[in-house]
Amino acid sequence: MTVHGRRRPGALSGDWQRAHALVVIPLGLIVLISVIDIASPDTIHLGPLLVVAPAITASFAGPRLTGLIGALAVAAQVFIGIFHGGLFTTNHETQIIALVLVSTLIVLYCRVREHRGRELTRVRSVSETVQRVLLRPLPERLGPLRLAALYLAAEDEALLGGDLYAATRVPGATRVLIGDVRGKGLPAVEDTGQVLGAFRVLAHHHDGLPELATALDAAFRRHLAEETACGGDGTGPEAADDIVERFVTVILADLPDDPAQPVLIANCGHPPPLLLAPGRPVRELDPAAEAPPIGLGALPGVRYRQDAFTVAPGETLLLHTDGVTEARDGRRSFYPLAERAAGWAGADPADLLDHLRRDLLAYVGGRLKDDAAAVAVKRA
Repeated sequence: MTVHGRRRPGALSGDWQRAHALVVIPLGLIVLISVIDIASPDTIHLGPLLVVAPAITASFAGPRLTGLIGALAVAAQVFIGIFHGGLFTTNHETQIIALVLVSTLIVLYCRVREHRGRELTRVRSVSETVQRVLLRPLPERLGPLRLAALYLAAEDEALLGGDLYAATRVPGATRVLIGDVRGKGLPAVEDTGQVLGAFRVLAHHHDGLPELATALDAAFRRHLAEETACGGDGTGPEAADDIVERFVTVILADLPDDPAQPVLIANCGHPPPLLLAPGRPVRELDPAAEAPPIGLGALPGVRYRQDAFTVAPGETLLLHTDGVTEARDGRRSFYPLAERAAGWAGADPADLLDHLRRDLLAYVGGRLKDDAAAVAVKRA
């Protein structure tokens, strides 16, 4: 699974070494400006340019090193004043005071930036922990199956959004879930956690996928009802109108251990999965009748169902969210997932998703507009 990890100690050590290598630049500027100023006529004053040394240092170093460079710049200004017109002239005194004030402000800026950086590191650490709790990495193998998962968050610094997936063992099969929560931000993360938690509990209490989908729908609607009770009057954390429009598109799949048995799929308003086989066209496993998303199961006439599909050994089942197929390039063309995936049909699940990640990001120019997730499953 693709995640944003914490920076390793080796990376931090590398940053420290680079910062101390770059310090040669402001030191060289201090020496160069001082030499040129002293050698120039009395009417030319280059001392004010010394402020560039602490300013440059602040771009790659912390407050201590920036303060040291600032102090050296002030010392150089004093040195210039002694050998170039007199230290106690009004001009040199003004330059020294101004350099001290500007250097102090730069150091204070560095301190604030460093404090914000530590806060961001703590927030990212908490976010990573939440991600590991909610969206657990899939094991490489479950029963006779090999699995891999991909998650790409659209928002900067985000590690978890509204796309979700999970897999678990049930008697004689592996049960897989992939879904997409409507909406963004914290409500989407909350709904993601609710659906994943319900699946991990209910997946072991229902033999059939329609019954499981019905149970997930009921659990999600109870979750929304609780939020309505807390803020349904429009004054609480969630307005009733927003809660009514929240739902989750889901695909549930049972992949039996016996390769002779069909794969069962229940599609609840989600993009159909793809079946990849080397040397053969990509096939969409489109259900005969699509059921509505989770959260809308109380509508009249709604009935969840499952469809059976033949998946031969060596074929790969690729489940994905609409963040993949609805990604657009600079010409506003949708990402051709089936066309691209056909070239990776023979790859292992992890390699297939690595190809998908790199190709998808290159297609959109490095930044997605929506979260994207995919799960690849292949019989070992």
